[in-house]
Amino acid sequence: MSVLDNWQQWKDFLGDRLQQGQQQGMNKDTVNDLAYQIGDYLAKQVQPKNDQERILADLWSVASPEEQHAIANMMVKLVQNDGTQ
Repeated sequence: MSVLDNWQQWKDFLGDRLQQGQQQGMNKDTVNDLAYQIGDYLAKQVQPKNDQERILADLWSVASPEEQHAIANMMVKLVQNDGTQ
């Protein structure tokens, strides 16, 4: 099963990657830029696997670039305390 199939697993995965990036010295701006790039890639290349991902994809599709950055930043905040570490 892919981490994209289950919302909680996806959030845990993102939380783990965020913690790793922060431990390696990535600053907030870099993290947020990477979150935007990942969100853009997922919106263009990956079919949503659950209702939450479908909502995010729908929001992303109607958002301006500035709003997409805001969505990415909110996802970072959402997973900051998630993860399995």
